[in-house]
Amino acid sequence: MDIKLNNLNKTIVNCKKCPRLVKFINKVSTNKRKQNLDEVYWGKPVPGFGNLNSKLAIIGLAPAAHGGTRTGRAFTGDKSGDFLFKCLHKVGISNNPYSINLKDNLKLKSTYITNILKCVPPEDKPLLKELSNCSKFFSEEILYLRKLKVIVTLGKVAFDNCGNFYKDKFQIKKKLVFKHGKIQYLPNGLIIIPSYHPSPRNVNTKLISSKMMIDLFKKAKKLAKL
Repeated sequence: MDIKLNNLNKTIVNCKKCPRLVKFINKVSTNKRKQNLDEVYWGKPVPGFGNLNSKLAIIGLAPAAHGGTRTGRAFTGDKSGDFLFKCLHKVGISNNPYSINLKDNLKLKSTYITNILKCVPPEDKPLLKELSNCSKFFSEEILYLRKLKVIVTLGKVAFDNCGNFYKDKFQIKKKLVFKHGKIQYLPNGLIIIPSYHPSPRNVNTKLISSKMMIDLFKKAKKLAKL
């Protein structure tokens, strides 16, 4: 990993800018689920992971309470991650069809995964101040990925925040539209593709299916020339 990115990740992990989120993380890490009682929770902000030379970035909103907040890696150890990695494995982006913990030997093909917000918010609802505090980390993180070609955002809030970052950076006037699988081009040549979030609720209500997500990542992989 690049030294600058490594230093950024250390800063992210040690961040305590948002008292509400620090308090909630401590609560989650103390009041563990029955199936995780014997585990030591990560209990800190969760940085992104993957290859610095990635051509594809996958961006969510925040770590899950008993997923990333427990394991220390985004989309790892929760049902949304289970669904996501089965799909990534099917299209050859992930070497494993699962993401369990930091020692599971997971490898991604030219792909970087991160969240807009590095801490889990209560009820998955971050405050604007919290998103603002974390935006600096996200901005730095994404700018380190100099070979980036395609961004897939998981969920509308992640899409809106990612879109706002690029709108500010490139003074984009045209409206970016949240529509699952819709390819949209940014002025710097980057492509952004929104996806419904692979949450159990969205999967159970059939808002998103494995086929929909696999088709989307096939498209993203082709566009990124992975």
